[in-house]
Amino acid sequence: MSEPKSPTPTPGDTYKGWLFKWTNYIKGYQRRWFVLSNGLLSYYRSQAEMGHTCRGTINLATANIAVEDSCNFVISNGGAQTYHLKASSEVERQRWITALELAKAKAVHMQAESDDSGDECPAAPPSSGQGGGCRNLEIQSTLRTLGSKVEDLNTCNDLIVKHGSALQRSLSELEALRVSGDVGDKMKQVTERATLFRITSNAMINACRDFLSLAQSHSKRWQKALHSERDQRIRLEETLEQLAKQHNHLERAFRGATVLPSSFSNPALGNKGGVSGKGDASDEDDDNEFFDAMEDPAEFITVPADPKYHRRSGSNASGFSCETGMDDQSVNFDELSLASNPESPQTLELEPVRQRRTRIPDKPNYYLNLWSIMKNCIGKELSKIPMPVNFNEPLSMLQRLSEDLEYYELLDKAAKCHSSLEQMCYVAAFTVSSYSTTVHRTGKPFNPLLGETFELDRLKDCGYRSLCEQVSHHPPAAAHHALSEKGWTLRQEITLASKFRGKYLSIMPLGSIQCLFDKSENHYSWKKVTTTVHNIIVGKLWIDQSGEIDVVNHKTGDRCHLKFAPYSYFSRDVPRKVTGVVTDKDGKAHYVLSGTWDEKMEFSRIMQSSKGENGTEGKQRTVYQTLKAKEIWRKNPLPEGAENMYFFSSLALTLNESEEGVAPTDSRRRPDQRMMEDGRWDEANAEKQKLEEKQRIVRREREREAVKAASTPEEGAHPDNYQAMWFDKFDDPASGETLHVYKGGYWEAKEQGSWDMCPEIF
Repeated sequence: MSEPKSPTPTPGDTYKGWLFKWTNYIKGYQRRWFVLSNGLLSYYRSQAEMGHTCRGTINLATANIAVEDSCNFVISNGGAQTYHLKASSEVERQRWITALELAKAKAVHMQAESDDSGDECPAAPPSSGQGGGCRNLEIQSTLRTLGSKVEDLNTCNDLIVKHGSALQRSLSELEALRVSGDVGDKMKQVTERATLFRITSNAMINACRDFLSLAQSHSKRWQKALHSERDQRIRLEETLEQLAKQHNHLERAFRGATVLPSSFSNPALGNKGGVSGKGDASDEDDDNEFFDAMEDPAEFITVPADPKYHRRSGSNASGFSCETGMDDQSVNFDELSLASNPESPQTLELEPVRQRRTRIPDKPNYYLNLWSIMKNCIGKELSKIPMPVNFNEPLSMLQRLSEDLEYYELLDKAAKCHSSLEQMCYVAAFTVSSYSTTVHRTGKPFNPLLGETFELDRLKDCGYRSLCEQVSHHPPAAAHHALSEKGWTLRQEITLASKFRGKYLSIMPLGSIQCLFDKSENHYSWKKVTTTVHNIIVGKLWIDQSGEIDVVNHKTGDRCHLKFAPYSYFSRDVPRKVTGVVTDKDGKAHYVLSGTWDEKMEFSRIMQSSKGENGTEGKQRTVYQTLKAKEIWRKNPLPEGAENMYFFSSLALTLNESEEGVAPTDSRRRPDQRMMEDGRWDEANAEKQKLEEKQRIVRREREREAVKAASTPEEGAHPDNYQAMWFDKFDDPASGETLHVYKGGYWEAKEQGSWDMCPEIF
């Protein structure tokens, strides 16, 4: 079907026509009827739908318009709505771009005028009782006044026409006389009529000025009233939504489903079009990848405990002595721990702490089609796919591992706990906090080179120091060791297995994380959950964490089972929800944890438990009576301008900062990563290829040496038969796992400045 030829757009015109809109990977581009009017771009499946069904609308006042190629262009308003459009020809695309730009400029101008007028006019008094009737009377009175002004203008107009005609006749007669004795009388008549004309004109001007002033003043008041009504409508909608959600929660609680804490009943958190930005709410709901709509039934229910437990817990010395116990008292844990800890950094700080950087160069706006690279990699291991730095962030995987220490204070508090169950709550919150930095971080970290290291020395300001090393290349594995003066040690070895599935990318961390406390000798271990990156092909990238974690105390047998709920478009639950139960070695539950992995975690002490009624799938759920929930962890706010700095946290901004005395294998010395941070991406891509080729040459040489050293060609010939510099393999008797642990020597070598044993990898 041929496209109708659209007229050349002019400012203020309504512009209509057919365009092709991207829907999803299966359907591709679909033909839609678009209408541009009053700064709004709306679309329909056909022209017949214009009277009753609009499939989507985007406000151009806050939208960005970008041209991709000769026929394609993109309209986005910051993530919530994105239209990928295609015109039938380059000429047609240019017509649409011109019309859109004109409409956007006009919409921005009108919005600015609206804001100005709203600021100048006084606030409308709140309406109550008979406010609606008073407002109607006021509007009718104003309309009558304006009507009388219009009648005055019509009267003045008639008089001006009458006196103007008479003045014109007098002037014509005066010209005809030329020389006559009646000239004096005619001049007097002309003067009188000119005076009448001037008086009438002045009256007309004054009436016009009064009308204009009155119209402008009431226009501002009506505009303010309109905004007030609109805000009130929005508040009513939010209230209705909140009431509906509370009704659903009560209904599900009655049927045996999970009762959410009151802090999660905010409708803004449950809004599916909120932070995650899953595209526009149009008829193409299958534009994005979602998990199965079926929700896993909750394993337990939490209800408020009997008031007698609250009274008892205030005076009962139950052994939960860390931070004065986890009872129902309003205590600021952070302030209390600092006040009661004589070894806090404030008292030991004898020298000024180093001021670290708070900004990095803004991310360049380089466009590159991810699908053009990834379409040939479906089903392959991600670590074996050569990727340009355009999809990276200027940090290595070793530095991302070190970011797990962002909330090291949780382990500091855990080290001071006398109860292992209480300590388990802090360790569990620490495991969840490590995911909070990933919510907006869609960039891929650099794959470390074999033998690459990264140190994070925060001994003076935070009381810990950390070391990472890449101990294997295929499969890629990194070992991490952190030691704190507060009495805890964190060690982990992570191997990433990743698969690209077309529309999403799954990253499965393998390996174990262990935390040891010196004072109590408690030994904890856990694993990580699966990370999924959605909308690889089209749309805004977004990240989800899903799976289950068992945090185990191998000394006491205590256990915390954490469940990361996968995001579901059809779920009524809070997005990114995490729930957990802390049990002792006999399986008795003592604490309930709940929250989200991108914002905060809360815990509640269990006073009594009982078996509830069966759920929707016939499973009997446990009912826990708990004390009031207390916050145990909250995410730190991102620094200002983080959206232009890869959404780095305050700690992440300092990880690649140059430091003196670090090992020559440190990630800070990696040239391609440094070039990318400085915005020199073309040079970074070239340098990245050189480093990868150099690593392949070293790998082949190591393989040849292994073959020569072996008694037979089969023995020891594996190319990754590599001995790490600072870590040794260790069979942990407590957890039964084998992992690389720190063997010592790095910090001594740094003090001596002796790095002769380090390989040259950069």
